Amino acid sequence: MIIGIPKEIKNNEYRIGMIPGGVHALVQAGHTVLVQKEAGTGSGISDDEYREAGAEILEKASDVWGRSEMIIKVKEPLEEEWPFIRRDHLLFTFFHFASSRPLTEAMMKSGAVCVTYETIELEDGRLPLLTPMSEVAGRMAVQEGAKYLEKPSMGRGILLGGVPGVEPAHVVVIGGGIVGSSAARMASGLGARVTILDVDLDRLRYLDEIMPKNVTCLFSNAYTVAEKVKTADLVVGAVLTTGAKAPVLVPRTLLKDMHPGAVIVDVAVDQGGCVETCKPTTHAEPVFLVDGVLHYCVANMPGAVGRTSTYALSNATLPYALQLANKGFRQAALESKEIARGINVIDGKVTYEGVAEAFNMEYNSVYELLA
Repeated sequence: MIIGIPKEIKNNEYRIGMIPGGVHALVQAGHTVLVQKEAGTGSGISDDEYREAGAEILEKASDVWGRSEMIIKVKEPLEEEWPFIRRDHLLFTFFHFASSRPLTEAMMKSGAVCVTYETIELEDGRLPLLTPMSEVAGRMAVQEGAKYLEKPSMGRGILLGGVPGVEPAHVVVIGGGIVGSSAARMASGLGARVTILDVDLDRLRYLDEIMPKNVTCLFSNAYTVAEKVKTADLVVGAVLTTGAKAPVLVPRTLLKDMHPGAVIVDVAVDQGGCVETCKPTTHAEPVFLVDGVLHYCVANMPGAVGRTSTYALSNATLPYALQLANKGFRQAALESKEIARGINVIDGKVTYEGVAEAFNMEYNSVYELLA
C-alpha cells in the first residue's frame, strides 16, 4: 500500500502523523511511505531521518495526497485539503466529527473511508489512541491555566500553588477520566486545592485512593457543579462522550457568580465543549473573555508540544496503521472490533451512532457495509 504523511496545516500544529521508527516498520512490512517535505520539523524530525527510515520525500501536499492510498495524519482535514480527498482514500486521523457538520458532510461527499483515532475502542471501554493526547491535554490544561491566571494575561493574579501564609488556587476539574486525572495530578503537584467531579462512583473511589490529600473527589450533579465552579480560580472541562458531542455542564448563567479573572480551560472543545460559552480558539489567539471570565479553548492543545505529542501518539497508532495497511480496512475491521469501532464514514454513509445522532443523520451498521 502507498501511505502518505502530509504536513499538518492547522494553526500552530507541530505534530506529524508518524515518526521515523513507524515509517521504518511500515516500509519493512512492504509498504511505500511518502512524507511531505519538512512535515516533521515542528516535532524536531528532519527529512533526512525520514529518508533513512525508507520514506520518499515529496515537495507538495498535493503530491502526497495524489499518490497515496492511505493517509495518516494527526488532525482532521481542513477545508483546503478537502479537494485532495478521493473515493479510494483511506484516512486515518483524529476527526471529532460530532463537533463539525461541514467536515462530516465533506467526508461523506468524498466517499473516502474515515477511520478515527478517537473512537477506536477496546472491549473494556478504553480509547488507546485518544489516551496519550488526553494525557498531554490534561497536563497542558493546568500549565496554560496557571499562565492565564497571571494578571498580565488578564487573570486574577493568583499563583496556582500559593505560598506559606497565602492559600493556593482552587482548581475544579469536571470529569475524572484520562484528561481529568492528568489535570488533577498536575494541579495537585503544583500545590493547588483540587476538586474532581464525576458521575462514576467507582472511578471516584479509585481516584480518591490514588490522588494526594489536596484532591477531593465529589459526585457530579448540576447543583455541585454550580457550587464548585463559582468558587473556582481555574475550571478544567474534561468531559468525554466517546465520538459524540460533549454535554454542556457549565451554562453561561454560572459565569456571573465566578470570580472576575477566573480561567476556564475547556479540553472538550474538540467535541463541542462542555462549557456553554466555549468556542474553538487557536494557539495564535487562544483566549477570550465572557462575563469577566477568561476562556482558553484551543482545539489542538497537544500540537504546541509537538515532539512529545508526536512520539506519544505515533507509539499508539502504529500497530493499527500496520493492520490497516497490511490487511486493508475491510479485513482489518472484520478481524478487529477495535478498528471497526474506529470507522465513522464509509462510501458516504455514517457508521458511528454518536455522529449520526449529533446531526440527525441516518446511522448505518459498519458490518452491513463491510459485508
